[in-house]
Amino acid sequence: MHPSYPFKSHFLDLNGLKYHYLDEGRGEPVVMVHGNPTWSFYYRNLVKTLRSDYRVIAPDHMGCGLSDKPADSYYSFTLKQRVDDLEALLDSLKIGKNITLVLHDWGGMIGMAYASRHPERIARLVILNTAAFHLPESKPFPPLLKLCRDTQLGAFLVQGLNAFALVAARIGCKRNPMSAELRKAYCSPYQKWHDRLAVLRFVQDIPLVPDDSGYDLVSEVAEGLHRFAGLPMTICWGELDFVFDRHFREEWQRRFPNAEVHSFADCGHYILEDAQDEVIPIIQQFLKDHPLGATKT
Repeated sequence: MHPSYPFKSHFLDLNGLKYHYLDEGRGEPVVMVHGNPTWSFYYRNLVKTLRSDYRVIAPDHMGCGLSDKPADSYYSFTLKQRVDDLEALLDSLKIGKNITLVLHDWGGMIGMAYASRHPERIARLVILNTAAFHLPESKPFPPLLKLCRDTQLGAFLVQGLNAFALVAARIGCKRNPMSAELRKAYCSPYQKWHDRLAVLRFVQDIPLVPDDSGYDLVSEVAEGLHRFAGLPMTICWGELDFVFDRHFREEWQRRFPNAEVHSFADCGHYILEDAQDEVIPIIQQFLKDHPLGATKT
């Protein structure tokens, strides 16, 4: 394992499949939900910073990171299933109140779908280049995603050559490009064709039209986001993200005009890598500035 990921692994049995997660520290729960094609490794530095004051939970979605890599016959690679998994994990850990969600990429959709099921459990929101709503009208669907989502060539590039994870690691940081060693760590769970199925299914599961799986769930979550408008929220955004660009940030700000916004003009998608020296202290201060009054347990 990479030396910057010095954590004890925990596993939840989900219908015979091992669902990996980090469970570090004690106190108010901070739940970090990753996207595609990352895993809990993305949050490693934030976990190390916050675990002295909070209980940090960071799962690897099934098929990602250190979780099992099931075939389609054993697992339904859908948004709803991802939310069910997260719910099962938090319920198994008896985490049901004062939750701070930290959300990145497709983790925003998963995390906010969980939040929409249990709005009373959510206390604070940390938004990092993500979405919890459909593609903004002003934003065209990126051609690279369309290639991966809708074509056999794209499927081969993603699953056969690991192109999605490799390219994301190369273009995800702008201010501080990842070293070869760091890119290798990000891609390490996806060494073989079989290991990359979840990465492909995540892209293929992006709902664009009403007939797509998950479209109605995204609509339902988006329509209920107003319920969280009174919660403390901080937004940290890399403006050079080729997918989650200013159109998405502006949509968050339109829906949450009271949110704190920290915009990084020279940073990309992996904002916790690109601007970690700024973003991690921002998140740490945000949590201190919005205390929940809970005692450590």
